[in-house]
Amino acid sequence: MYEELIKNLTRFISLTEEEAELASSLFSYRKFRKHQFMLQEGDVARHETFILKGLTRTYEIDAKGQEHVVQFGIEDWWVGDLYSFLSGQASRYSIDCLEDTEVLQITREQQEILFQEVPKLERHFRIIIQNAYVAAISRVASTLAKSASERYHDFIETYPHIEQRLPNHQIASYLGITPQSLSRIRARLAASR
Repeated sequence: MYEELIKNLTRFISLTEEEAELASSLFSYRKFRKHQFMLQEGDVARHETFILKGLTRTYEIDAKGQEHVVQFGIEDWWVGDLYSFLSGQASRYSIDCLEDTEVLQITREQQEILFQEVPKLERHFRIIIQNAYVAAISRVASTLAKSASERYHDFIETYPHIEQRLPNHQIASYLGITPQSLSRIRARLAASR
């Protein structure tokens, strides 16, 4: 199970066998059942989480009780509330599992040990954070400037293999549209093919 983690960690850097073993030893394996929370709004994020198998969603609920999906997490992705993880502040997000999910998690303290012992891993995590920042800014710009059809197209590009794994209302929430609007978009796309 740690092979997938090491493959991810060596995407931007190389690790010796000893460094890979140390990294693996600092992560904890956990299994979550479908519908189980990894993080609930108001709690402090204690872990950064690497998904081995399964599907998660990160979302918040507004003052009107409306759910807004911010991100889906799939295999070989990192999920968590980075602001809460780094600041120790309560999270505004909840993360739950849409399928039975297996993960590897690291605490902030363990991550600091990892960075001290294997400083080049800071580069790996910096690149991941930079990529996440770029994706978040792009998503905000997309939400503000693109049509619902264009946002659906972006969703398919970002998550090419999970549409069948998600209920329509989850995809619609991510896109900021109603399930009925999503159905109309899909019907128009099917008719144009």
